Amino acid sequence: MDRHALAMLIPIIALSIPVVAIVMGSMVKMARFKAEAQRVALPSPETDARIAQLEDEVHTIRQELTETQERLDFTERLLAKRTDARPEIRG
Repeated sequence: MDRHALAMLIPIIALSIPVVAIVMGSMVKMARFKAEAQRVALPSPETDARIAQLEDEVHTIRQELTETQERLDFTERLLAKRTDARPEIRG
């Protein structure tokens, strides 16, 4: 190579290095983001077990709430009957 061709190659290489670094850095970030998204998308067995346990607890709480509402309705009906059964006192 002659000196003139080498002199032209040096600035081209010097300018290409930052461009390559930016492109490679972006590719690494995208690969990390994709790996993180896949890791988050696939829950671990512990997470699945915890979710199942929480679903069971919610089901139990809903049953208890339904029973409590039924008892409240029954109590309200009893109180309404007692109020209706009282004789009116006129003075």
